[in-house]
Amino acid sequence: MNPGNQNGKTEGQGVAGHGSFFQQTDLSRDEAVQATDWVRKHVDRRTVDLGDRMDDIREHMYELEKEGEIIIHRITDEHEPMMVKTLFGWDKKVPTKQLWHHKSCGQCGNIPGYPTSLMWFMNEFGFVPGKDYLDETDQTSCTAWNYHGSGIGNVESLAAVFLRNFHQAYVSGKQHGFELGHFFPLVHCGTSFGNYKEIRKYLIESAELREKVTKILGKLGRLVDGKLVIPEEIIHYSEWVHVMRNRIASELQKIDVSNIRTTTHVACHYYKMVHEDAVYDPDVLGGNRTAIITSIAQALGAQTIDYSTWYDCCGFGFRHIISEREFTRSFTMDRKIRVAREEANADVMLANDTGCVTTMDKNQWIGKAHDQNFSIPIVADVQFAALACGADPFKIVQLQWHASPCEDLVEKMGISWSEAKKNFQEYLKEVESGNIEYLYNPELAYGGQA
Repeated sequence: MNPGNQNGKTEGQGVAGHGSFFQQTDLSRDEAVQATDWVRKHVDRRTVDLGDRMDDIREHMYELEKEGEIIIHRITDEHEPMMVKTLFGWDKKVPTKQLWHHKSCGQCGNIPGYPTSLMWFMNEFGFVPGKDYLDETDQTSCTAWNYHGSGIGNVESLAAVFLRNFHQAYVSGKQHGFELGHFFPLVHCGTSFGNYKEIRKYLIESAELREKVTKILGKLGRLVDGKLVIPEEIIHYSEWVHVMRNRIASELQKIDVSNIRTTTHVACHYYKMVHEDAVYDPDVLGGNRTAIITSIAQALGAQTIDYSTWYDCCGFGFRHIISEREFTRSFTMDRKIRVAREEANADVMLANDTGCVTTMDKNQWIGKAHDQNFSIPIVADVQFAALACGADPFKIVQLQWHASPCEDLVEKMGISWSEAKKNFQEYLKEVESGNIEYLYNPELAYGGQA
């Protein structure tokens, strides 16, 4: 038997690129159908056991705070929170103002239109940059991409990064003349969101981990009164869109999208990691699936169409995008894009994570090499909402960065693609001459006042 291989097989006999501990399931077709039917019966209809086996980690946080061990970054009335229900029926507060944007390390390069669409909405609601929201520059990657993709890193390093970034969120208001805790973190990336919730749980449950990272954070100057700062809730941007959906539709919507067929893909790291914290609403898909994304499409009046592989990963999966790219590409095309096209005949697929949008958007042109000519625009929920509210397809929504064709979608929404492109080209000439429009005053990055 080879070392490290308990099955006696040589290295490389598992699924290629993943080590011998990965094995083919060798399910027969009937067995595979039976397994799929189990998912449809138990997951599609939420018949999974929702008993009381799961602790609400926030209760333990409050105990640690009483004991003087941590400081909880609380959501206050000044954050104008709205209450939602999670999978287990627990209440979750979602702040709507005084938000600290925790960007994704991938979105700015691949899908820049979704952070800009999000900030555009905040401006449209009259939020004051530097007071009602902060586009933070003193922020690092959550490093979960590295952890899940390569296996490099460990829980201590992930916890230290988590606490470092959320300490910065807690103190960030000071240089702008506000109290500690003024800005509350709003996480853009699904992976960061899932990773941070998982790490928060580890931190609360492990005194040993807290002791280790307290030493690290102390050396970094990232403690407050010698204590760790941990946010009361971890909030994903699509949860902000979810609670603001009715205001978006009633106050800002300009375009009738009732003729648009939408379907959704929710990031695995949003609702499959620490799943008890994901948002559900009985008025959205009967409460059988997480409410985000679908809820904004419904609020805008778009058609929401289901498809059978809704539960599947987009194909990104971190490890195999590195070691098995052809697997990722074929999975994306066969399990997501083709099904959404053939079953839902969707005009657009809405998602809520950089990795998902990038994977499903960029792999479509590669599919053509294998005669997989299935095409569908892939955009974030907030981008679609911005289009429906009159945002410029190029300057704000930035569809020019997408590889999948978006022209037909835009035209079907009643927006002239050619006219928007012409206007954008004229704007680029203005940029070249130094006349630049900003969504956000760049001086705020250096402590400028709102």
